[in-house]
Amino acid sequence: MTRTWTPGTSDAALSAVATTPRLVVALDFDGTAAPFVLDPMAARAIPEIAAQVERLAALPDTLVAYVSGRSMDDLRIITEHDDESPVALAGSHGAQYWFPGSGDADADSEAALDGTREELWAAARPIIDRYEGAELEPKTFGMGVHTRAATPEIEEAVFAEVDELVAARFPHWRRRQGHRVLEFSSRTEGKDAAMAALRAHFDATGILFAGDDVTDEDAMRVLTADDIGVRVGPGDSAATLRVQNPQEMALLLGVLADERAGGRE
Repeated sequence: MTRTWTPGTSDAALSAVATTPRLVVALDFDGTAAPFVLDPMAARAIPEIAAQVERLAALPDTLVAYVSGRSMDDLRIITEHDDESPVALAGSHGAQYWFPGSGDADADSEAALDGTREELWAAARPIIDRYEGAELEPKTFGMGVHTRAATPEIEEAVFAEVDELVAARFPHWRRRQGHRVLEFSSRTEGKDAAMAALRAHFDATGILFAGDDVTDEDAMRVLTADDIGVRVGPGDSAATLRVQNPQEMALLLGVLADERAGGRE
């Protein structure tokens, strides 16, 4: 049962993960660290989140990662990430990785290089271009159809037409639908795979994962009793805690940082 967190308060589950020997703090980006904006590439983490990410990443045995459906190149842009960053990245829903100290550790990219994704883009673009407010996002392993600037009626129509196209010509591609976006990928990895990869790479004894969308539930469902999930905003969730928006998420990260730093003094 997901319970609503009261900003500024402690919580038993949050306190427990704050004292784990080796902690990974994994955050979805859009809707969790950053508010939704009409131009997806204009998204940036709110300053309060950025400050807490920097603070957590500086603590001993505490690793921070952004976990997103964005392709790695786009994820590095919107997170304002450079090669000196201590923050790990998991892109394409867990099919691409960047780790501090070692850099890119992408999954096998053959599916992105066989021309199939270009065929999908070419077939989908004329459909998407007919709908006002709909936008194609080419991705390393597929594409996204964004409708942040479209009406609900247009979203329903364009999603239905693209669904019909993919079902007819690319039936084995994985489909994901989130907040104002429909995605298709030639890869089957989800954010559950990202949790496993981060846990193994950093030898984590506990994970705090936060996300706001249905695609984040893949990660929520594989968290263990030593971890904690945080849902940002409304919707059914397997998370332990719920906050209302990225601003409250920043406050929760502040409490986590306080308790983790205090426990190590």
